[in-house]
Amino acid sequence: MGTKHYTDEELDALRDMPKRVTNPKARWLRKPTMRPVHKQRTYQASSEQDPNSYFTVYQRQNLADKYDFSCGIKYIPRGGSPLTLARYNGPGHVHGDIAYRPHIHCASAQAIANGEKPESNAEETDRFTSLEGALACLMKDFQVSGIHARHDEPTLAL
Repeated sequence: MGTKHYTDEELDALRDMPKRVTNPKARWLRKPTMRPVHKQRTYQASSEQDPNSYFTVYQRQNLADKYDFSCGIKYIPRGGSPLTLARYNGPGHVHGDIAYRPHIHCASAQAIANGEKPESNAEETDRFTSLEGALACLMKDFQVSGIHARHDEPTLAL
């Protein structure tokens, strides 16, 4: 089943919909089949406005490289394909013109219409430098409550 052709308005509505995590004590699991080995934690969330709207929020960390991390949110529609709404990635890799800098991938109607990964485009950011900081930004941007994460302290330029 292919990705539904979401409009920018539908994507904005999913982003702005208040969501509450239903399993705040989700545990970290090692992913030894991933090379290099990662650990991952996945939260389940539901809409506070529409109890039939479900989401997952995940955190993934490379155990050998603290800069290789990802935090993301997926919309899980009933009877449809999951849609990654956003990924907040650490500086552990190059993405296009973004070289080893934190960046955020957001789903767009244009990428979906072009048959690309919905969240294929990315923008560099200075809003986070750690996995917890990425989660704090995602929670703010996507109206997620029910878990806690602290924003990274800003770095001072010398």
